[in-house]
Amino acid sequence: MLSLTRIATVFGLLIGAIAASSAPSAADEQTIKAFAAWQGRGQMFDTGPDRTTFVGSFTGMIFVETEKGPLDAGLMVCPAFVDVNPKDGTQEGKGRCTISAKDGSRAYADIACKGVHLVGCDGDFTFTGGTERFAGITGGGPITIGSGLQEISTTGGNIVHESAGGIIIWPKLTIKLP
Repeated sequence: MLSLTRIATVFGLLIGAIAASSAPSAADEQTIKAFAAWQGRGQMFDTGPDRTTFVGSFTGMIFVETEKGPLDAGLMVCPAFVDVNPKDGTQEGKGRCTISAKDGSRAYADIACKGVHLVGCDGDFTFTGGTERFAGITGGGPITIGSGLQEISTTGGNIVHESAGGIIIWPKLTIKLP
C-alpha cells in the first residue's frame, strides 16, 4: 500500500496541489483513488426523433483519497456532449478535460461513458498529454459519473438550458510520468 507521503507526491506532480520537493524517477507509475464533485451547465437540443444532445461543460475540484481523508488536488474543466435517447433514458457521452495545477502546468484527458440520463454512467478516462512538468503524461482508468441536482429552463425553439451536479469517481487512476 502506498504511503500518504507517496500518494501526495505522485498526485501533486499530476495536478500541482501539493508542492513536490523532487521530480519523479523515469517512467514513474502509480495507481490511486480520486473523486471530484462537479457542476455542469449547458444546453440540450433535439437532434433526431430518438435523440437529444446536451452540449456544455462540467467543472470541479479533484480530491485524492488517503488514509487521512480526502486531499484537495486541483481543478478540472471538461467541455462535453451527451447524446440521450428520450424514450428509454440511455445516454452516451464524450468530452475532453483539462486539469490545472497551481503552477500553471496542465494535464489533458479524454473522458467517455455510457449509462442512464440523470442517474449516471460508467466509462473511461485517458490522459492524452500535458504541459510543462506533465508533458508526456499517460495512463488513466475507469470512471463512474453520478448525477444529482438538476435544473431545467426553456427558451424558444428546441433549446433547453440545463444545470446539474454530481460526482466523478476514479477507483483506479493510473498515472504514468516519463
